[in-house]
Amino acid sequence: MDFLAVLNEIDNFIWGPPLLVLLVGTGILLTIRLHLLQIFKLPKALSLIFRAQNAGSGDIDSFKALCTALSATVGTGNIVGVATAIHAGGPGALFWMWMAAFFGMATKYAEGLLAVKYRETDEKGEIAGGPMYYIKNGMGKKYKWLGGLFAFFGVLVAYFGIGTFAQVNSIVDITKMTIGLDPVWTGAILTIFVAAITIGGLQSIAAAASRIVPAMAFIYFLSTIGVLLVFADKVPAAVSMISKGVPLRMTAFAVWLYATWTLSESWRSPSATSFASA
Repeated sequence: MDFLAVLNEIDNFIWGPPLLVLLVGTGILLTIRLHLLQIFKLPKALSLIFRAQNAGSGDIDSFKALCTALSATVGTGNIVGVATAIHAGGPGALFWMWMAAFFGMATKYAEGLLAVKYRETDEKGEIAGGPMYYIKNGMGKKYKWLGGLFAFFGVLVAYFGIGTFAQVNSIVDITKMTIGLDPVWTGAILTIFVAAITIGGLQSIAAAASRIVPAMAFIYFLSTIGVLLVFADKVPAAVSMISKGVPLRMTAFAVWLYATWTLSESWRSPSATSFASA
């Protein structure tokens, strides 16, 4: 068995049904216990983006924090990732991505809340937080090794996985196909710009993101609306293709949803309400 085959076997195991059930199932569980927070608290969340009290204990204000998060969200995953999923699973995959995104909002809220609750101030006086910190501070010192393991694999993924390779590869392919730019020059230009932004730390990254992301998001939405308008006559057929691809697994999804609901009801505690209203 060659190296590529081994990687494919590992990939199929990691991203197989068990992990997908765990990821989306966690989102469903949190959605139920947080009482559909992503629907009922969405107006408040949107309003806090622009009028939150920004003179708090954090390093950056709420708008810059949002832009920093969006800078890693809007892009390769939304465009290349969606196209790849549709190619592999058919039009019906789009519906399941909507479902995963909806329930994933509850998971993302929980991650953000825990990151703020268990964050620390380092020796430089800067805020440090994330999964490795709430594993250590929330689960207890005896799980500090698990937080370190998360940080180690997180660095590997960021440097050698989805954090860099996919984005750079997409940029290189686009520039080579459209303007014929040599990949070496594309890599050099990217290195210079990335270094100029990241060397300054979080403040520099947030400042750059707050200027770039709004324009990027505007172009993203404008392009999406433009595509829908240009191909408006194809939209009904596309919706039909998506709906035809959904019922194949609807029964299994309904059973899974019911089982998750039953399990979450048995685990319900007063802390769930305080967790949602924090």
